[in-house]
Amino acid sequence: MGDLDGRTFLVTGASTGIGRATALALAQRGGRVYLASRSRDKGEAATVAVRAASPAGSAAFLPLDLADLESVRACAAAFLARDEPLHVLVNNAGVAGQRGLTRQGFELTFGVNHLGHFALTVMLLPCLRASASARVVTVSSDSHYQARGIDFGALRRPARGITGLHEYAVSKLCNVLFTQELARHTAGSGVTAYAVHPGTVASDMWRRVPWPVRPLITRSMLSTDEGARTSVYCATSPEVAGDSGMFYDTCAQRAPSAVVTPSLAAQLWQRSEEWVREYAGRGNQTGAA
Repeated sequence: MGDLDGRTFLVTGASTGIGRATALALAQRGGRVYLASRSRDKGEAATVAVRAASPAGSAAFLPLDLADLESVRACAAAFLARDEPLHVLVNNAGVAGQRGLTRQGFELTFGVNHLGHFALTVMLLPCLRASASARVVTVSSDSHYQARGIDFGALRRPARGITGLHEYAVSKLCNVLFTQELARHTAGSGVTAYAVHPGTVASDMWRRVPWPVRPLITRSMLSTDEGARTSVYCATSPEVAGDSGMFYDTCAQRAPSAVVTPSLAAQLWQRSEEWVREYAGRGNQTGAA
């Protein structure tokens, strides 16, 4: 038994990189960890490996494609059907350097890094409230300082640049804004929210950045184990229990970008809620037909 015995965690993007390292660290301390991943083969392999290395805890796999809100809905439903508590949701999965649209027509990086996680969190929020004390940890980045704001129109178009780093910065800004607004929505409920910068980590997230650029981006980066430390800290440390809505870097609070304001956070939440509701309405109409 470890110090996290009896606590249940769900980690997105847990088949590789920071997500897998986070899931392993939590399971080794006795947590029951759900590894959510787009690739069933990689996700199930990671689950077996985490389970084998964690005699104090347990691990199970859930399929999740954050680029498809139907998959997000199915993942949330599959977890809720287990009728278990959820003490910590770690919104870890992310993409960078990719062009395209999600299945519902959103810019891919925004759709995966923010909107998919927004939908998953909202769908699981009643369970988190019922399991309180509970936490939502969202992996952002210090790249959010590079974003000057959000062009909401651009979120419905593919990335225009070669590297996609502008879109990545905007998506990470959305992660910080979402965390602050989530903290306001859950104030007094026993659910707290944290955004974290994991450090610059050489993870699979960068695998599709064009070759001439990728080596320049990934050299001198941290290991995935090092990158998981702040996520695990915010997911488990009693020291941060009362500090909902904060941005953390190297296990310490850091002031976010000046662009992070309550008004922009509220606007992003409203837009995200409308987009997810729009998808749900279309899904219901399709089902009725």
